Amino acid sequence: MAKISIKEAAHDSGVKIPTIRYYEQIGLLPSPRRDGGNRRVFEESDLRRLTFIRHARELGFEVDAIRTLLDLQDTPDRSCAEADAIARARLADVNQKIRSLVALRAELEVMVDSCTHGHVSECRVIEVLADHGKCIFDRH
Repeated sequence: MAKISIKEAAHDSGVKIPTIRYYEQIGLLPSPRRDGGNRRVFEESDLRRLTFIRHARELGFEVDAIRTLLDLQDTPDRSCAEADAIARARLADVNQKIRSLVALRAELEVMVDSCTHGHVSECRVIEVLADHGKCIFDRH
């Protein structure tokens, strides 16, 4: 079994060194063994865990959700219902953000399309930004 340094673990997992230390500090990553020079020594299982965490973060999962998902991964005989619920909640968050971004895009399109390229005193962009009541959507 290969033993690698934190630098190699960062390179192989795509997780920066300070982030690896942070994950260790908050308990997402167990404290690795240390060598005679008190340097962290990572194993393949640590790399798999770091890769899992990185991928989960890229998908926008919060740290508490990742902690639960890691716990589920560590006990594979459990039901996956909790993992499914976490993923469904994240999907609902993403869908809400998409709706908000669509509204934001529409608002910006109206602002830009209304621009006459005249003077600032007649500028629809400035007018709408100064008075949210002139927006076409309440939330964006």
